[in-house]
Amino acid sequence: MDTPAADGPEVLRIVQRCEALFEDLHFKAVKEWKAAAPGRKAIGYMPVYVPRELIHAAGMLPVGILGGGDQIEVIQGDAYYQSYICRIPRSTIELGLTGRLDCLDGMLFPSICDVIRNLSGMWQILFKDKYVRYVDVPQNYEDEIGGRFYRQEMQHIRDDLGRLRGAPVTDEELNASVGVYNDNRAAIRDLYAYRAAKPWQAPTSEVYLLLRAGMVLPVEAHTALVRDYLAAAEKLARPRRDNARVVINGSFCEQPPLALIKSIEMAGCYIVDDDFILVTRWLLDDVPTDGDPLAELSRAFLHRSASTAAKYDARREDKGVFLMKQVKTRGAEGVVFAAPSFCDPALLERPMLQDVLSRHGIPHTAFKYAENTGQMAPIREQAGTFADSIKLWNAA
Repeated sequence: MDTPAADGPEVLRIVQRCEALFEDLHFKAVKEWKAAAPGRKAIGYMPVYVPRELIHAAGMLPVGILGGGDQIEVIQGDAYYQSYICRIPRSTIELGLTGRLDCLDGMLFPSICDVIRNLSGMWQILFKDKYVRYVDVPQNYEDEIGGRFYRQEMQHIRDDLGRLRGAPVTDEELNASVGVYNDNRAAIRDLYAYRAAKPWQAPTSEVYLLLRAGMVLPVEAHTALVRDYLAAAEKLARPRRDNARVVINGSFCEQPPLALIKSIEMAGCYIVDDDFILVTRWLLDDVPTDGDPLAELSRAFLHRSASTAAKYDARREDKGVFLMKQVKTRGAEGVVFAAPSFCDPALLERPMLQDVLSRHGIPHTAFKYAENTGQMAPIREQAGTFADSIKLWNAA
């Protein structure tokens, strides 16, 4: 991106800062945060969701690790995994073995799929001096069964982080952190609502960079950055086009290259909802801050969290309900299924979601990508054809 003039639009300066954070695979922002005070620790986590409140309450920095993208050549990582799986575990191993993640004091691997489960074990073998934990989640949604299990899982992490910092994490600290993340989720809900209302004012290529910045910044700073972006975006008038309004589905774990998002937009699509970086929007509303924090986080997970292929559906008839709500509430005209190659959860769920959309007459198209996808012309052509067909159908 060209450097905007000092007196240029504030929104461009914000985006430029976010893009610099996005491109920095040496995590300079994390290193600077740790260096600012002796004894600070940083804990990395993989997509889709971990209770970051626990890390924050321990006085540590949660750091989102989303693979190496298209900026890193995977050499050593290919020695640890077969070629017929998604790329994110191999590029994450590459980040670790090349020292790029040395600033992290531990890693959390949430329950996404068998590949990420195996990656947690691989990490324990390769980095024996680091804290590592696989974060399991319930598949039963009754508070006294799945809820009890999940509270126990979170308590284990809480105890581990307390030992790591040298003092137990208190309920007061946890409730305070829940409040801080409530503020962040509220800001991001406002960001997504603003984009859905005025997608030409908040392009998804910018919204995505803003979310990525939240993977390395302290949550308080990220909340302020989102608010600043919203205020700045409203001040810069941008041209409105007759683009097709679409929802992106399937990109909840391995993230798409930024060029892929830009290609979809250039093809004539306004992305009005998506499942990028779900950790920022996993819990759908505020979590109470005046009770037992683990119980409240558990209830939020069980009853008020996003739906994704990486999350067990207790009832088959619920399949597609969350996606249809996205389509209707965001005023979308179609759905683009964009899943990483070899992503079993996304690719197994896709036919079921397509069937739901077809029954409701919602247009959809599908393709696969890898985080290092370089050739965008076919994707742009497919997205452009899809956008054109939507406009033709609507005009018929």
